[in-house]
Amino acid sequence: MTTSTCDFYCDKILKGLIDVPVYLENEHVFAFHHTNPLWEHHVVLLPKRHIESLITLEEADNDLLLELLRTAKMIARDFMERFGACRVYTNLGDYQSSKHLHWHIGCGAQLRSY
Repeated sequence: MTTSTCDFYCDKILKGLIDVPVYLENEHVFAFHHTNPLWEHHVVLLPKRHIESLITLEEADNDLLLELLRTAKMIARDFMERFGACRVYTNLGDYQSSKHLHWHIGCGAQLRSY
């Protein structure tokens, strides 16, 4: 796993230095309940391998991207069935606080500002 200087996920979460409530984990992806959520139900989904952002994905990453999207779809379906609504998004550039590709999947009341 490659790390960057501004990669909270590689540096802390994936190394197990911060304990997080796991939603789903397999060999390639990791999803956890956000520890400082924006919404009542908020999961963060990321690849276990370092990829900086959506726009730095390469053709060689297509299988991983499909696995991430299948996982996002599964989490979104779970939220839709249980709560009736869902948002799924990723950030880029200055909006991306950790330079590691990740998706936010959430629903419910907004608990804090962005």
